[in-house]
Amino acid sequence: MFPIYILFSDQLQKHYVGYTNKSVNQRLEEHLHNHQGFTAKAKDWKIVFQHQLVSKTDALLLVSC
Repeated sequence: MFPIYILFSDQLQKHYVGYTNKSVNQRLEEHLHNHQGFTAKAKDWKIVFQHQLVSKTDALLLVSC
């Protein structure tokens, strides 16, 4: 399974869309601790949406829309 997820930061007033082959909660912890890139700009990300997809291809197609 490949969950897609949307995070939101109150501090930045921004959303982040991603996918993973891990649990969404585990991936959120990675975004909040020792992470580089866009999500490193804030430490208040929270999950606002998640959906399980069967394949990585499906996840990539949906995330890239």
